[in-house]
Amino acid sequence: METYSSEKGQVIIPAAIRRKLSIKKGTRFQIELDERSKKIVLTPITREFIQTLRGKYRGRGLLKALAVEKKVEREL
Repeated sequence: METYSSEKGQVIIPAAIRRKLSIKKGTRFQIELDERSKKIVLTPITREFIQTLRGKYRGRGLLKALAVEKKVEREL
């Protein structure tokens, strides 16, 4: 699939991909640049993505911090 970027640098993600990855309005993304291959990697931060991180950062309190941050965002 191909897409385009706007003058502001916004990129349209095709609907089929959004549905497959459960991307909804307001979904946050982790963005990485692979300078070697000159690729941009977008990873949607969804419940499924967070579940894959479970145990990866054990003992660092990151999931609690993320939960607090999400709660604050919802209250705004």
